[in-house]
Order: sequence, then C-alpha cells, then structure tokens
Amino acid sequence: MKRNSLLSTLLLVGALSLISCSSEEGPAGTSAEPEPSALLGSGGGLLGTSIGSGLLACNPRPYASGAATIGPEGGTLVIGPHTLTVPAGALTAPVRITGEAPVATVNSVRLFPEGLWFAAGKPARLTLSYANCPLLGSLLPKRIAYTTDALEILSYLLSLDDLFNKRVTAGLEHFSRYAVAW
Repeated sequence: MKRNSLLSTLLLVGALSLISCSSEEGPAGTSAEPEPSALLGSGGGLLGTSIGSGLLACNPRPYASGAATIGPEGGTLVIGPHTLTVPAGALTAPVRITGEAPVATVNSVRLFPEGLWFAAGKPARLTLSYANCPLLGSLLPKRIAYTTDALEILSYLLSLDDLFNKRVTAGLEHFSRYAVAW
C-alpha cells in the first residue's frame, strides 16, 4: 500500500516539476468561454484543471444541442454526450425543454427554459461526460457546478463521479448553466 502511495506521489511531483519549468503563455482570447493560457494556469494543460476557477479544462468538443417535450410522465433529453433525465411527476404539464453544449475548453450545458423548477423531491438528473479531458485531470474527483453564463461558479451540486465511464451526475432542482468541476 505504501509503495502505491509513494509511486502516486512521485508521479504527481514529476508532473508538477514539468509544469513549473514551463512559463510559456498561450493565446489570450476575448471570448466569454475560458481559453487555456498556461500549462497549469487557467487552462487545460497536463492536469486538465482550470486552477483559478475549479472547472475541469478539456479538449473542446463540437457544438451540440437537443430538444424534447417532457411532461408529467418524465423523459430524457440528449445533448451530445450529455443527458438530462426528468423523472415522472417532476413536471405538472408538458414543457419544451432545450439544451446546448457550447464549444469550449470546459464541458458545460445550458438548459432552457431558464429557471424551470421541478416538483419538490423530484429533481431532474444531469449527467455530463468528461471523456474528452486529459487523463490526470480525469483522475481528480469531479462534481457538477452551477455557473453563470460566463462560467463563474455559483455553487457545487452533490454529485456522483463515475470514473470508469468518465461522467458525473447530479440532481437539478432548476434550469440554468452547469459545468464539470473538480
């Protein structure tokens, strides 16, 4: 057991020493989406972590969107590699639900109609994939963060990280923007 712990520590120290040797800055963008800037700074890099924000930085995916009318019987909405599952009884009437996953270095989804609330005790379940994230970043425990449109974290949701399938799931009480965080 001590040998595995020592090996893990040595790997982490080696990775961090490689990172500290690099001072090259990446591109500076004016987009509202975060851009990788330094090997470990505010972007992806080796660890795939966005240190300043707590969001997991990944390789960008193509834009994805989805839409479905979901009613009192519940249903599922697929947004690229991400899914939203609404349980039976969470809604009292059919609602046109849409979602989009923008192209960015952070895996996130915007869900509409914004502010939609689910019945008490019947949260929807959001599953976000992080299969496109760097290996070391994928090993960190993940959770889903409730964010602003500019990806500022407002709060963290109680989440279940499925390391083997590279996805994280949390219950949602309302719609807004959500992202994979560590």
